[in-house]
Amino acid sequence: MKLVKQHQPITGDQLSEMMGIARPTLRSDLSLLVMLDFLDAKPKVGYFIGLAENNDGRLARSLQQLCVKEVMSMPVIVRDTTTVHDAVVTLFLEDVGSLIVTNNENQLVGVISRKDLLKVAIGSSNAPSMPVSMVMTRQPKIITVTPEETVLEAARKLIRHQVDSMPVVNADEVLGRISKSIIIRSFLDAADHLD
Repeated sequence: MKLVKQHQPITGDQLSEMMGIARPTLRSDLSLLVMLDFLDAKPKVGYFIGLAENNDGRLARSLQQLCVKEVMSMPVIVRDTTTVHDAVVTLFLEDVGSLIVTNNENQLVGVISRKDLLKVAIGSSNAPSMPVSMVMTRQPKIITVTPEETVLEAARKLIRHQVDSMPVVNADEVLGRISKSIIIRSFLDAADHLD
């Protein structure tokens, strides 16, 4: 938003270059911001600050006060000993894009995404019986958020690290999860309450 404010009108190519992010990666986030009226887009011109941002800052103030703990969902957890087969079944039954992996003490040890499961399934005939601990993303590479962080901070982390969801943790104990869908819903709810 700051870059758009400083350089409007600005093209998607200029934004991706300034942020060091590939244009295709940024495209979905820009589309979302346009849909939520944070940005306005004019073909062959570029992006401008949208109506939601031009409402005397009320929406921004509202979102800066909204904490992750107020909007997070229940975590979808599997143990590190769970097989890849069982993880795939859980992923589809729960209709989520990633699973949070914990050890026997319920401490966060990993995250496994659809992409991780697809890679291992294609590459190995032993995949169904393999434990998820063999293919998951491990600490310290996991991006997390605390319950007290704002939804805006969580949104920035999701975009900066190019992930779709994050575990909500307090000292490695998993309390919930937050996703792009939850954040979009929170933004829309906050915008609806301004009218």
